This record gives sequence, C-alpha cells and structure tokens, in this order.
Amino acid sequence: MSCAEPKARQRPDGGADIALERAARLFAELGRISAGTPGVTRASFGPVEDAAHAMILREAKALGLETRTDAIGNLYVTLPGEDRDAPILMTGSHLDSVPHGGNYDGAAGVIAGLVLLERLRAGPQPPCDVTLMAIRAEEMIWFPEHYLGSRAAFGILPPDAPDRVMRSDTGRSLADHMTDAGFDPQVIRDSVPQLAAHRIGAFIEVHIEQGPVLVEAQRPVGIVTAIRGNIRHRFCRIEGQTTHAGGVPRRSRRDAVLAGAELAQAMEAYWLAAEAKGDDMVLTLGEFSTDPGLHGITKVPGLLTFTLDVRSQDDTVLNLFERWVQQKARDIGERRGVRIDLGPYTQAAAAPMDHSLRRGLATAAEARAIEFLELPSGGGHDCATFASLGIPSAMVFIRNEHGSHNPDEHMELSDFASACDVLTTWCEDSLFGDRSA
Repeated sequence: MSCAEPKARQRPDGGADIALERAARLFAELGRISAGTPGVTRASFGPVEDAAHAMILREAKALGLETRTDAIGNLYVTLPGEDRDAPILMTGSHLDSVPHGGNYDGAAGVIAGLVLLERLRAGPQPPCDVTLMAIRAEEMIWFPEHYLGSRAAFGILPPDAPDRVMRSDTGRSLADHMTDAGFDPQVIRDSVPQLAAHRIGAFIEVHIEQGPVLVEAQRPVGIVTAIRGNIRHRFCRIEGQTTHAGGVPRRSRRDAVLAGAELAQAMEAYWLAAEAKGDDMVLTLGEFSTDPGLHGITKVPGLLTFTLDVRSQDDTVLNLFERWVQQKARDIGERRGVRIDLGPYTQAAAAPMDHSLRRGLATAAEARAIEFLELPSGGGHDCATFASLGIPSAMVFIRNEHGSHNPDEHMELSDFASACDVLTTWCEDSLFGDRSA
C-alpha cells in the first residue's frame, strides 16, 4: 500500500500549515484502520467505512464544527454562516473504497473539505454555511447502484433498492447492511430526502485523478470539464455448443469464444471510428472468460461470459453505441449459430461541470500560481448526482501516480496541498469577494 506520511508544508510566513498537518495524520490513520493487504478495503456500509466516518466526526467535533449524520449514514460537517437560511457552499466525496484499493480515492476529497473548514474557521464568519459531506457507498463494486449514498440523500434512489440490491461479497441486501450499521432503509423505500437541492448554492468535489493525464502533463491539479456518463452490462453471455476440438470442423462449430472475439474486434473498430470523428468515448471488456469447470484445451467452448463498460461525455454517443452493439450482437449470433445476450444494463448520464465554477477554480489556481489542466473525468463521481439536480457543480482533480482502484495509488501531499489551495481560494473569493481585484 502506498500510504506515505509526508510532513505538511510550511506557510509563506514560515509557520506550519496546521490543517495540512492534520490531513497528513488522518491519511496515515485511515490507511492503518483500513489496511487490507494489499492496499485498503473500506466496504460500503461495513465496519471499516463506519470507522472512517467516525474518524472524520471526531476531528470535526475537535474543531468545534457542527455535525449531523442523516438516516442514510451520510455525514455533514458545517461551519455556520451569518445567514443560516442562505444557500450553502458544499464540498465532499466518499470514504468507501474498492477491495484492495488505494488510500486516497474518495478520502482525499473528504479530508480536503476538512482542511477547507479548518482554514475558514480561522477567519471571519462566512455569510452562509459551508458544509463538508462525507458520502456513503459511492463504489458501485459493493452495491450495483450508481452514486448510492448521494442519490439516497436526495430521495431519488429507486424505492426498491434496499430490498433488491445485494452486496457483492455477502449476498445480503442493502437494507440488511444499513440496519446493521444503525441506519434506516425505510427512508429510501419512502423516497424521503435528507438533503434539499434548492438549499445548495454550489458543490465542489476534490478527487484524485484515476488516470495518467496529469502525471503525463506534469500538472499537480486538474479542473474537470465533465463527468463521463456510462452504460454498463455486467452479465453478458454467449451460448454456443460444447463439442470436440478435433472432431468438429469449423463449418459445424458454434464457438462462443470466436463469436465473442469477433464482437470485441467489431467494438474496437467502432471505437476507433468514433475517435476519428472526434467523439469522446472509452470502452472496456473488464471480464472475458470461459468456465474452466466446463471447458478445456480439447473442447470447443460453448459458453463465454463477459462485461462491457462504455463511457462518454456525450449521452448521444452512448445511446448510439448501445443500439449499434445490440444489433451487431444479433448479427454475429445469427451468422455463427450462437446466442449473444448482453443482459440488463445500467446507465448513468453524463454530467457537464458548471462553466462559472470552472472559471472560478481556474482563477483561483492562477492566483496561487498553481499549474492546472482542464480534462474530463473518466470515472463516475457523486458530483454527477448534484449536477443532475441542477446544482452548480465542479471537480478538482489531484495528480495521482499509478492510477486508481489498486494498492499502488500514490498522491503527493504537496499536490493535495495545491488542490486545497485552489478550493480554499475559490471558496474565499465566493464568500468574501475577489480580494485581489
């Protein structure tokens, strides 16, 4: 696990940045309590996610900040403003992780929010509330629902989700896990919101980049243009016929693997053509396998299972691909004598980021002489939930070595500090005006 404990940088006046010292300590503590060799594991609605929330709650209380945990389990930490009825400024991210993932995915945004509140607390009272939201259950690998915690907070998760959605490692329902953690699944069944969209003036999510773009560009931070939407097929199957590898000629075979290979090649050709047209698109076959209990070196494989994940900033690109791949699967299946079933799929809409917030973040970075890059987010984030509800939303990415969702995530504290500086400067300008003007 890459979970270094670097020293916090100093302020320009030579003093230590106490908020960043706290952040370094919390990252180290978080790595220790969630160690799941290799990497870290914080399962959604599990005891380690609970412990991470408890850690943030403890620090918030030590700082004298207001705290609230809703019926879903989302934690809110607030620096009160002069006008408690004014639309709030909100930041936040999630604290769960994928199995054996890295320590910074999601958590960096939560701890950055705590840094923001600690810094603002040392200055004049803001005109409105500023709130950090530590969100539950963002990682879809545990429960197959997009942005579960944030959608539940707004009362827009499907009412049947608590009883329909099962956790991948236990096979138990979301309702069971919520109840075990002390929360109330009934509020999801009844679509009771825990958070009001009209009360939020802006939402900013800080997150590590989950690809190599900032590393390759040698930029510490990025400002996100849009969160790619996605279509995901988790249960694709190709059913052919298992026969003898030596005795059956090609013309008589119903080979599931060769049908899958043809479909995969056709999808890559479609992807290349989309890129040539300037369309934003990425495509992944995350699983592609036969069953070794049924197939072997002397058998023509009669069953292939695979997953399909396609993403784009443009929902039209996604929908056109979905129609195309369904027809292509039928064509290949009929010609090869196999049945290709792509199964049910989930879809998350693309979420363009607010132009005004993006400009404000860029101005904040320039004011602090922090180099940045504008780029799309390939991964989905809770910020998309806020944007979909018409809340002005934006994201700040932090440079991160070795990708994400793996134990080798590596975020330098200096890059984290740069992202915190951008967030703090933007927030101060938004609250008190651009004092450099």
